[in-house]
Amino acid sequence: MNQTHINLIKDQQQHAINCKAMTAAQLDLSISEKWFKIWVPKCLGGLEFSLLEGMQLLEELAYHDGGLAWTITLCSGANLFVGFIDPKIGKEIFQNSQVCLGGSGRASGYAEREQGGYRIKGHWKYATGAPHLTHFTANCVITEKGIPVLDENDQQLIYSFFFDRNDVLIHYDWDTFGLECTASHSFLVENLFVKDSRSFVINESKSTWPQLLYQYPFIPLAELTLLVNFIGMYKRFIDLVERYFIVKSQDEVWLKDKGKLYFKRLDKIQDDFNKRRDVIYQLAEQSWSNREKEMDNAIIYNRIAIESRSFVSSIKDHVMQLFPLCGIEAAQREKEMNIVFRNIFTASQHSLLQE
Repeated sequence: MNQTHINLIKDQQQHAINCKAMTAAQLDLSISEKWFKIWVPKCLGGLEFSLLEGMQLLEELAYHDGGLAWTITLCSGANLFVGFIDPKIGKEIFQNSQVCLGGSGRASGYAEREQGGYRIKGHWKYATGAPHLTHFTANCVITEKGIPVLDENDQQLIYSFFFDRNDVLIHYDWDTFGLECTASHSFLVENLFVKDSRSFVINESKSTWPQLLYQYPFIPLAELTLLVNFIGMYKRFIDLVERYFIVKSQDEVWLKDKGKLYFKRLDKIQDDFNKRRDVIYQLAEQSWSNREKEMDNAIIYNRIAIESRSFVSSIKDHVMQLFPLCGIEAAQREKEMNIVFRNIFTASQHSLLQE
């Protein structure tokens, strides 16, 4: 990211909050820089980033605007599904430079098997970026004659599907106190027939492209990419708090009575942040290197799961400790500290990184 990008992002942040959706300028920038395609092969017009490259970009975006970063993260994560669908279909879809997938991971739909495809019905919540999606993704329980089909473990068989925008009904029901611009609305599909080629399984053993990214398990990738959003937003919050303390420290009485204690507390929090961040990036780098060498990663994936959830819990606790120290300015909706605070706690409602 260059300074022009950063300036545009900062200029558009409040406008996007007011609109409760990405602005045209944000969308144009994201498309031109291919941020929705960080996990898409270069031959399909993507950036084909490595895990660490993608994490670093998403963290940087989150530092400047958590709402924009969250949208980029979830939509680029859905575009990653190109690595698991029919390559011919993927090539057709990604000819469109503005292609953007998004949807829901919950299996709140049903797909009745029919000859050559499935009959879909369902209602899904929280499709991030709904206003600008070209395709919606959703998980469905597979049924035959209305009865759920069981897999080899006697669990309900679940497949992922993608639908054209024109085949879904969007319910504009996203109304939160943070991450407003993500426009994560619900959507509905009713009695829609889709061909077999519109179904896929998100599993590295089922990937349809050879790139290493699609051989990396989706859950730890999702954990890491969501976590760097928290990292970026948290880092911004800490910096804003430090800036506030520095301004307040010009008052010698405040500095003597409160400031020195507050700065010590902030130093400890910053130290904890740096150590935790280093651990996460080391685990990500090691897991990627091991995957390149086809080494077992089970222990590292488990550590990623544990460390990422512990990090988010720490972030929530520390933000709650710092927020009351920042005066009425922190409570004003249009102040950046308040925006970041709201974004962090709205993001914390995502189920993936909750302890």
